[in-house]
Amino acid sequence: MVSDYVIRTKNLSKQYGSKRGLENVSLTISAGEIFGLLGHNGAGKTTAVSIITTLLRPSSGTAEVCGCDILRDGREVRRRIGYLPENVEFYDALTLRENLLYFARLSMLSDPGKRIAEVLEFLDFTGHEEDKLGTFSKGMRQRAGIAQAILHRPTVLFLDEPTSGLDPQGVITLRRSIKRLNEYLGMTVFMNTHSLAEVTKTCTSIGILRDGELLYQDSLERTIQAFPQHASLEDIYLDIDAGGR
Repeated sequence: MVSDYVIRTKNLSKQYGSKRGLENVSLTISAGEIFGLLGHNGAGKTTAVSIITTLLRPSSGTAEVCGCDILRDGREVRRRIGYLPENVEFYDALTLRENLLYFARLSMLSDPGKRIAEVLEFLDFTGHEEDKLGTFSKGMRQRAGIAQAILHRPTVLFLDEPTSGLDPQGVITLRRSIKRLNEYLGMTVFMNTHSLAEVTKTCTSIGILRDGELLYQDSLERTIQAFPQHASLEDIYLDIDAGGR
């Protein structure tokens, strides 16, 4: 049975002792979307991604990725996804090629050298293969992180605050990479961010979290049409956030 969604959560909740991380979050993301999950620091964005990517168990509720349950079919979920955390961890003493070769072998790719070359060419990141990761800027590390995350051709790519700490050129380069992955490879992208400007320029749909609760989800186009009185997504976000208080 083919599902009409790539990611679906139902009443997803997480408690950290007496503290609420998420509460009854239900969202559906269709294939081909670039989905931006918005929220202030501590809203629950990283908790949501950690649960959906099987890094954290929910306290209650369910989630599926490509039709696979995160608890029953965790290994299959991990095969279908790529993940770029906010702070990418690499072996700084190794070159870019050596780092990617290590991850490619963990993914048991049949021809890792060929696949690494394909990914770096697609990301327009050739010429740095023999450079050590310890010499890379934050923006270069993010691009290396995307390269690592898509080596195994995932269906869904998760990005946790991908533009955090990047200079303007780094943001533009990363945005271009995300759009190319979506447009040319058909990759669905789930992006956690607090950058409203980046969501406007990159995402096709949004969700808004506040204190662990999902206040809103819709396409970016319908969202803008639904709030004609506001001139920017920032104003819309503030309106929705205030309405959920």
